[in-house]
Amino acid sequence: MKKVFVYSLFALCLMVCGCSHQSKDATVLHREFFNTLWERFDYVYNDIEVKEPTSFDLNMNISFTDDYPENYFEMVFTVFDPRGERYRSKGYKFTLKDSDGQWKSQLIDGCYTFELPINKDLKITDAGTYRFQVEYRMPKTPLAGVKELTIYNNR
Repeated sequence: MKKVFVYSLFALCLMVCGCSHQSKDATVLHREFFNTLWERFDYVYNDIEVKEPTSFDLNMNISFTDDYPENYFEMVFTVFDPRGERYRSKGYKFTLKDSDGQWKSQLIDGCYTFELPINKDLKITDAGTYRFQVEYRMPKTPLAGVKELTIYNNR
């Protein structure tokens, strides 16, 4: 009986470690905001080591609380090459609420979460360390009501 329990526990540990490793590989960048405040020049970024030609299919999950003051979210997503130069950069504006000011997402655990497309088929052909960065372009600073942001590779 003890052996079955030990083997079951070992198998469970392997599955949990395997799942967390897979999700870590898919996450390009992630940030939880302290007190749901995001300062104007507090860029969210992560450096990714690219060893061989690859492509990314990037989506963003972003969560807001009721403290968020706007009907939209505007940002710039930039990828910097290994020399620190802009490789790709694009501005985005996402509508979060309808014309009556109602969220276009359900309230779950105190947050409205959106899954938004960022960049489909972003090709990187040269090896090196690339920086993936998000900058918000909203008129208020600090920006209240942003809980969490994750950009992940959907491939």
